[in-house]
Amino acid sequence: MDKTSLFSIHEGKPIRCKAAISRKPGEALVIEEIHVDPPQAYEVRIKILCTSLCHTDVSFWKVESGPLVRFPMILGHEAVGVIESIGEHVNGFQQGDIVLPVFHPHCEECRDCKSSRSNWCARFADDFASNTRRYGMTSRFKDSSGEDINHFLFVSSFSEYTVVDIAHLVKLSPDIPVDKAALLSCGVSTGIGAAWKVANVEKGSTVAVFGLGAVGLAVAEGARLRGAGKIIGVDLNPEKFELGKKFGFTDFINPTLCGEKKISEVIQEMTRGGVDYSFECVGLPSLLTEAFNSTRTGSGKTVMLGIDKHLTPVSLGSFDLLRGRHVCGSLFGGLKPKLDIPILVDHYLKKPCRSLIWIVSLRMN
Repeated sequence: MDKTSLFSIHEGKPIRCKAAISRKPGEALVIEEIHVDPPQAYEVRIKILCTSLCHTDVSFWKVESGPLVRFPMILGHEAVGVIESIGEHVNGFQQGDIVLPVFHPHCEECRDCKSSRSNWCARFADDFASNTRRYGMTSRFKDSSGEDINHFLFVSSFSEYTVVDIAHLVKLSPDIPVDKAALLSCGVSTGIGAAWKVANVEKGSTVAVFGLGAVGLAVAEGARLRGAGKIIGVDLNPEKFELGKKFGFTDFINPTLCGEKKISEVIQEMTRGGVDYSFECVGLPSLLTEAFNSTRTGSGKTVMLGIDKHLTPVSLGSFDLLRGRHVCGSLFGGLKPKLDIPILVDHYLKKPCRSLIWIVSLRMN
């Protein structure tokens, strides 16, 4: 039987399926039956094969206010799926394709998407609050009573089926296992990309990573693959240090054991003047300041990867900036999804990426 015929019974019609719905901040997700509308122009409907839980999902599950907080909603933004049906004007994808939905858009048409200077999408990236990319607050999800359920970051993978705009979709090689590929939707790509594309870590350089979660571990692997000579991990949980060694960390700092010294002072002493690159992967303004102060005067570069509450200010010394230290933000590791994800997949297929092997802490069926 042709694989596309497996989906023809539902094509153009709503699908009933189950989803984990978050109805109130911080309350347990509830498995409910929902209706998923068929895709419209430039959209595809996907059957989710594998999804992972990112700390960003947990953060927005807890948050009670802000531009991205709308309950009820279906969380989840790291996943792999198979295309069940397609809308009009969808080119480059067909039923049965294995795909990776990503929260960061890549329209391939705007000035920024065509430029090599950044991974920003001038056409779409200013809006992360809508339900659907081209249809605003229109939702493709309805609960059993007919009420709309909100989307999350244009993916909503905690559902058996979801609808995704093609600007948020990458076609995958069927050779990569889906449980490994799902991690490329956010955390692993963000970390490795930050080391490769944003910081451009050089061989023999020194690196400090603040926060040893999935993103921080992926940063370390990216730095290791670039040949960094010293990679320092900073985290309050010493149980993460042994795992961190597998990703390339050479040294560790537990802030609770620093006495009266600041973390940046300890790093300055360890490296005789500061690291070449630092990465803040937690989202705390105070840690960004410490990451910045841990870099070398004249050339140090700090990359901000973590996210705090909306519009939270950060404080940096103006004279330190004047003396040549750099700081920048990084969204999705500076990667252009449709161009760079296939490169990461190819890298994994040739030499398995440690971030895709050891980063999963719990599996559920």
